[in-house]
Amino acid sequence: MTDAKHVPLSELSPAPQLSGEDALAEAQRFFDVMATRHTIRDFSEEPVDRALIEKAIETAGRAPNGANHQPWFFAVVESREVKRAIREAAEEEERAFYGGKAGEEWLDALAPIGTDAEKPFLETAPYLIVCFSQKRGGVEAGDDRKNYYVTESVGLACGFLLCALHQAGLATLTHTPNPMKFLNEALDRPATEKAMMIIVVGKPAEGATVPEHALKKKPLSEIMKVY
Repeated sequence: MTDAKHVPLSELSPAPQLSGEDALAEAQRFFDVMATRHTIRDFSEEPVDRALIEKAIETAGRAPNGANHQPWFFAVVESREVKRAIREAAEEEERAFYGGKAGEEWLDALAPIGTDAEKPFLETAPYLIVCFSQKRGGVEAGDDRKNYYVTESVGLACGFLLCALHQAGLATLTHTPNPMKFLNEALDRPATEKAMMIIVVGKPAEGATVPEHALKKKPLSEIMKVY
């Protein structure tokens, strides 16, 4: 046991302790909510209250992470000009990707989704959230220490963020042009940060669709085994 100071969980207002049918009902309720989450590519230009974005990112900041260094930064883009610049740079990378850089196997895997190099949603959606990982940092402002389990930590935070946005009634799309170094320049982020994904956020456009292929989910028996 180390000398690190600890605070009793009972003092931190933990979630209600559920058991039996109550616990299962709550688990089912959350599943039912998340089962309605679908990635879309047709966004409305309808404005979204920035307070929803801020609260969702605050929720993402509660994700578990290595050494509690919280190695993430979320750049929120609402400027039309910046969104247009990001779209232009992303589509340049995407044209190379779909033009052969990706390879036949990868393109075959994407075919049932129906994607291509055109990414209009990067302009039409009211918000883009660019999720950056940080190689160095720390829990205190101004810290310059090595961060640990960075990719895993940021992945968890992005999962929290997507859940929070969906809970707030917003639609999302995760977009990962490759490479994404152009985002550091577009958003004036330091070289010690790496863009992990763009989360497109807004309301679905009228007539928005979801690829049938995306509705195929593996059953529990294929994603879990008890040992």
